[in-house]
Amino acid sequence: MALVFLPVAFVVAGRRAAHVGCRWALAFRFPAERLAGLTAETRAALEAARSRALWRHGELIGVTSGHRPAERQARIFADAIRREGSLEAARLRALPPGESRHVAGTAVDVRPVEGARWLERYGARYGLYRIYENEWWHFEYRPGGRPVLLPHPGVTRRPARSTVYRSNRVLTNAT
Repeated sequence: MALVFLPVAFVVAGRRAAHVGCRWALAFRFPAERLAGLTAETRAALEAARSRALWRHGELIGVTSGHRPAERQARIFADAIRREGSLEAARLRALPPGESRHVAGTAVDVRPVEGARWLERYGARYGLYRIYENEWWHFEYRPGGRPVLLPHPGVTRRPARSTVYRSNRVLTNAT
């Protein structure tokens, strides 16, 4: 589909035709996705990665969720608590608004699996990293370098110490 858009994109955008054609193809393939609310840096990194994935490797990377308002994240977390039965169990799948990088505009959930695999393999070039072992779809913009891959969202790594925490309890010493 992207090739269909390329001639028109070349007329409209000149040297940026590949980038514009990619954006149009992705909008056609994933019409419901919204990138509004992502930080400018996160959005630029994501768009550069998606353009490269499409033109160099033939992979489409769609976004199922990007920025979320704090109220929506609070509802997602409350629903997880109800569904899972406890705060601790809910944190295996979701985080409260104050801890979610979706609220900050630096996290995206992607699809399909093949696109996520591409992003896991090449995303570091753009500062995009998979963060949780149990969420193949969740990537965050971290321009400072590769973060530690955590087992799930309920585990946090506090940079001032070498201890991994979960719900304010020490789990294990990290090296």
